[in-house]
Amino acid sequence: MSKLKFSDKQVKKLQNNPNVQRVSNLAITYTDDFKSRFMDEYIAGKLPRQIFKENGFDEAIVGIKRIEQSAFRWKKAYEKNGLIGLSDSRKTTAGKPLKRELSQAEIIERQEARIKLLEGQVELLKKLEMTERRLLNKGQKLETNKIFQLIKETIDQNGFTRMTKYYCDLTGVSRSGYYSFLDAYEVRLEKERVDIEARDIILKAFNRRGYKKGSRSIKMILENDFNIKYSRKKIQRIMRKYNIVCPHRKPNPYKKIAKATKEHQVVPNMLNREFKQGVPGKVLLTDITYLPYGNKAMAYLSTVKDASTNEILAYHVSDRITLDIATKTIQKLISNKKIKLSPDAFIHSDQGSHYTSPTYQKLLKKHGLGQSMSRRGNCWDNAPQESFFGHLKDEVDYESCKSLKELKAKINHYMVYYNNYRYQWNLKKMTPIQYRDHLSAA
Repeated sequence: MSKLKFSDKQVKKLQNNPNVQRVSNLAITYTDDFKSRFMDEYIAGKLPRQIFKENGFDEAIVGIKRIEQSAFRWKKAYEKNGLIGLSDSRKTTAGKPLKRELSQAEIIERQEARIKLLEGQVELLKKLEMTERRLLNKGQKLETNKIFQLIKETIDQNGFTRMTKYYCDLTGVSRSGYYSFLDAYEVRLEKERVDIEARDIILKAFNRRGYKKGSRSIKMILENDFNIKYSRKKIQRIMRKYNIVCPHRKPNPYKKIAKATKEHQVVPNMLNREFKQGVPGKVLLTDITYLPYGNKAMAYLSTVKDASTNEILAYHVSDRITLDIATKTIQKLISNKKIKLSPDAFIHSDQGSHYTSPTYQKLLKKHGLGQSMSRRGNCWDNAPQESFFGHLKDEVDYESCKSLKELKAKINHYMVYYNNYRYQWNLKKMTPIQYRDHLSAA
């Protein structure tokens, strides 16, 4: 007990404080509710003097020594018996025993107070237990920095600031490492802000013109359309961090159509994988791919691609894989007045029955086009054409189309995008049309 005595005026002022149960010139008794609230705030990191001040006590009247003694006594009682240890038991455990028996009302009042304290203690234990389970369940699957972040969030949410060591031991991390994590917290927040800003810019390029792209395409779009220069490593890091997934090339299960009949002729491989000959309109690659859509419907796409510029010169979509799909593609190529073919132009394909057909071969000769074929079963001999089909299937949502008309509209839109707006790394970061003009000028 402090030797500081209260004046009658101070006693009267203290009696008006709802946190005071009773007060005399020599001593002050606080309510159990205030002591419980004091411990909650004290555990959360507040100083005793601050708690007393916020609850209406004048430090000059109560005295610093009395505040510190109360805090020490309550902390010790709380550590020993929890919330029950904070209850005022001086009437029953100290001084002369009561000569009278407690009335029924007094017994009920004391029992209710004890029940209230027990309920508060149980709630606190439940809260602590749930926090422990959360830390253990999540901490086992996280990296050290993520565990530090989890501990910080837990302490901020629950106010258990004096349990840092306990939580670090519980999750198996270093307490000094945790404090280092806190020291660098602002720096990390700034880095996160910069990364989010880069993410938003990258997403604009990623979704540019409605087609998802990889890091190379994103880099070229940022440089050409936004005048922003990011390294590929930075773009890849941001994409990994924020789970921006580029469409992955799917294996092509396309099966070769029926074997050629005896009158079908296979021609030699004139190309020998020399795709980039620097002459627009000379090396023309062709092939057919399948496009399943709607409710088990199937369409087929035939294209002619300029190997030097990667430009799609002609294409045809059909719901049948008859010879017409190949011949109509050639007819579209010839009738397109915007295309200027080289005098030495030739068509390179696989050994499918469409291309070994006498009808198809006569059509090529009619229009002065040579013919070349890949070796049997060797897809690498026509790799650029296969690559185009792979990109198209990754980037066009053709499977959601309900009709052939809708599918054709999507293919038309993609062809315009591919030729005019899709920058390509191996074309000096130009689009196919730009690269064609570049070669022509050269």
